[in-house]
Amino acid sequence: MSTVIGIDVGGTKVAATLLGPGGMGQHKQQPTALHSGEALIDQLVEIVGEAAGGTSYDAVGIGVPSIVRFATGEIAASTNIPLKGVPLRAVLGQRLGVPVFVDNDATVAALAEAHDEQLQPAARNLVMITVGTGIGGGIVIDGRIFRGGSGGAGELGMTLIGLACEPDVQAPGEHFPQPGSVEALASGTALDRLTRAAAVEWPDSALGRLAATGRPVLGADAVAAARDGDEYAAAAVRRWAHALGVGIANAINTFDPDEVVIGGGGAAAGELLLEPAAAFAAGYVHPGLQGRARVRLARWGATAGVLGAALLAVHELQLVNH
Repeated sequence: MSTVIGIDVGGTKVAATLLGPGGMGQHKQQPTALHSGEALIDQLVEIVGEAAGGTSYDAVGIGVPSIVRFATGEIAASTNIPLKGVPLRAVLGQRLGVPVFVDNDATVAALAEAHDEQLQPAARNLVMITVGTGIGGGIVIDGRIFRGGSGGAGELGMTLIGLACEPDVQAPGEHFPQPGSVEALASGTALDRLTRAAAVEWPDSALGRLAATGRPVLGADAVAAARDGDEYAAAAVRRWAHALGVGIANAINTFDPDEVVIGGGGAAAGELLLEPAAAFAAGYVHPGLQGRARVRLARWGATAGVLGAALLAVHELQLVNH
């Protein structure tokens, strides 16, 4: 196995680790330098050196919250980091002196989830849905990342699950996420909205009493209250999970995967999200596909991005060498 560095770039933090024959090294983490693209690139060079710790490495893999033109490593679109238009593969490759491979962060997380705890392939066909402030996604087909024609495949949050089509199809809005999309209805932001509505509708509930203190009520409050047995909070969480369930059903009907994996911050809701989402999805899956795909929570948690980026580098080096 080659020795590589994996980097997970997020809007709040950058993490890096070494992956080699002995497994993963110690994770290094820094707050993301967001004030300029040049500063962020300098930071990536710095954290690679920290993760390597003096060990030589063969390549670097990077996951970014962006649409990436994989062949060139150019950042085609990015809202959370200042790298839009940057040919990151070439720029970092020149700075580091080794091959660099750049891909979407949810895509590389899906690659990590397709491997077990021994880093052996565990699922040949997998769809990952990351539930956070928005909804991201990654697709693995026959053990390889599926990127589509331009590198943008896997934007599962943009698929429509609640679009009004009668009497006329709703005209598209100017901004994303579009109304009726998975992201609009099943993201962490959507749960925040459902939580606030529940607090207003049921002022005597746990959420209503919390709102009365003047503190903003968020999705995490609904999850906590639901765990404590509050029926109104549980109803809000269940409605959120059902919306995600329709998105899961769409993924199963489209890709016929072995597994659908739920990751991101929303996965912290655990079975409160997974059980109703999976059960609701089952009712919308084609009869010929029912019961085949396993729906589960992510096994790698917060390390999925950095591990997936490292595995990306390993896989791409294998292709180059063969």
